[in-house]
Amino acid sequence: MSNGALQAVFIDRDGTLGGTGHFIHPRDFELYPGVEQALAQLKEAGLKLFAFTNQHRISRGQATEGEFSRQFAGYGFDQAYICPHSSEEPCLCRKPGTAMLEQAADEHGLDLRRCAVIGDVGSTDMLAAAKVGAVKVLVRTGWGEQSLGEYRHTWAETEPDYVAQDLPKAASWLLRHYQTGRGLE
Repeated sequence: MSNGALQAVFIDRDGTLGGTGHFIHPRDFELYPGVEQALAQLKEAGLKLFAFTNQHRISRGQATEGEFSRQFAGYGFDQAYICPHSSEEPCLCRKPGTAMLEQAADEHGLDLRRCAVIGDVGSTDMLAAAKVGAVKVLVRTGWGEQSLGEYRHTWAETEPDYVAQDLPKAASWLLRHYQTGRGLE
């Protein structure tokens, strides 16, 4: 891999891959249009794909980690990193914490500065990416518009590297940069 090339992409679930931005059980979850093709394009480019999601409903017994992991495997993800804890439980994995990113880096030999995070929430997805030096791509789907508007103050110290209309546009932008190596050195 050339110097500065992207190694992996971490992608949030709710509001980024599909859904409404709120919890939807894996059996009822629907992807946004074009997401399957975008994921396939990222994989074809040689990038590792990792799900990166807070799912506190697991702690309430409303779904299992296994159900989410199977869902992500079905979409072609290499691995799923899932925080099952509620916001009241002390943990290091809940975004904007970085434990899920650090675990993936350890398990897969990644330099997180050569990885990207795609998500719809500035105060979780973008802040976690910023803490590890990853490329930050905010999508306008899900909570994206609110993250850029009424909730911008919750992550005002961080600027996304790119704001995309949706995941397919985010993937296209990353692939242009991955292929040329621009912006990732």
